[in-house]
Amino acid sequence: MPDEHTATAPTAPPAGTPSRRVVLISAAGAVGGFLFGFDTAVINGAVDPIEKNFALDSVTLGTVVAVTLLGAAVGALLAGWLADRIGRTRVMGVAALLFAASSVGCGTASSLWDLTVWRLLTGVAVGFATVLGPLYISEIAPASARGRLSSLQQMAIVLGIFAALLSDSLIAALLGGADADLFLGLPAWRWMFIAGTVPALVYGIVSLRIPESPRYLASRGRREEAVRVLAGLHGVPHGQAEHAVARMDATVLHERRPRFRDLLSRRTGLLPIVWVGIGIAALQALVGIDVIFYYSTSLWKSVGFGESASFGLSVLSSLINVLATVAAIALIDRVGRRRLLLSGSIGMAASLLMVSLGFSQAVTAGEELTLPGIWGPLTLVAANAFVVSFAVSWGPVVWVLLGEMFPNSIRGVALALAASVNWISGVGVNLSFPSLREMSLPGGYALYAVMAVLSWLLVHFGVRETTNRELEDMSGAPAPQDSRPDRAPLPPPLP
Repeated sequence: MPDEHTATAPTAPPAGTPSRRVVLISAAGAVGGFLFGFDTAVINGAVDPIEKNFALDSVTLGTVVAVTLLGAAVGALLAGWLADRIGRTRVMGVAALLFAASSVGCGTASSLWDLTVWRLLTGVAVGFATVLGPLYISEIAPASARGRLSSLQQMAIVLGIFAALLSDSLIAALLGGADADLFLGLPAWRWMFIAGTVPALVYGIVSLRIPESPRYLASRGRREEAVRVLAGLHGVPHGQAEHAVARMDATVLHERRPRFRDLLSRRTGLLPIVWVGIGIAALQALVGIDVIFYYSTSLWKSVGFGESASFGLSVLSSLINVLATVAAIALIDRVGRRRLLLSGSIGMAASLLMVSLGFSQAVTAGEELTLPGIWGPLTLVAANAFVVSFAVSWGPVVWVLLGEMFPNSIRGVALALAASVNWISGVGVNLSFPSLREMSLPGGYALYAVMAVLSWLLVHFGVRETTNRELEDMSGAPAPQDSRPDRAPLPPPLP
């Protein structure tokens, strides 16, 4: 874990707010997050028609939903490696192409295996976006505003989820159901997927227009270009930008690109800071947030709500997610990462226990399952309280923390590994939920509540605060040695 004190002088946050250019470029870099949210959540409205049209059981249905997350785990591992070799913005362009191709592929799939392959490719693109957003934004943002700007990635994700659920709901409402025919004779659920080509196109254009990360440029020995980009981003004099680039240059490797072996430790297997990153990444998924956004429409229908009401409740949860993320952006640099995570863990555990209790009261009337009396509204309120608790804490803060907690020398590969573990954990949640729902829906939510308690314990004992610290001051372990004889000592931070 990073020490509270480093050998360098304390870092003072830059005065004032980030420049408009930095804010706009950070927002542009977060477009991948919108696609992340849209392309993973769009299947929410298509779950039931896919199950019906392809005659799936609970295991194969879980596989179709979760294969995207498996692809994301692979994509996340590749993203860090690629980003350290060809640059952050070029990998964004590759991700945009994958998003566009997979959106069309999912919408025109003719068989279960065809759909599964395209959903896997969607996941690879999502994995790229998972790593690139936090990595790029953390590397261009000033320390005093890095939390707010990095949270734009999560805001983009929740907006993407909201857009997907809203479009699913509108299409189903206008056409009389998710199986209704639309243009060219394709069922409505297929157009839910195809709609993803629009934001993919935007992402591709953005990747061609935004500047490369100055920290990546410094790592490739392109110091003059890094100075020029940094000065333009923050509106600072050339000399001040040179000073900042000198600090970056002293904390990166030049003779070779970072490798996964740089994360290893003889005593603990992986560096302690990497274990912490993996832990918070895994628990972000294991608390069960995916169940709310990927299965909520089907879930509410299973306990007695009609199709229209179920779509509406899913959109409501997504809208609450957006509003809570706005609150998180306002709080993250003021309250700090650690406090938000701890309070969010408490809120998630309490609300998940209430959801579990609510579903335990479900009764069967004929072939219909319902929540009697006050239990329906209480369970709905508890589910949305869980969304709020997650969205103001573990949703945005985890990605902000992962983008800034690792040393410069290993940031790309360490973030990629943590993101991959996050997606693998998501695979487990999504594969297991259909079966958990059949065995015991209350038991499933009780299990997620246990994960929320574990998340509090990990943060309390393992996470240090990173608010207002420069990336060059993060020191989880000695950086791998660069054998260049002209390596200069680390200059003091900017005043």
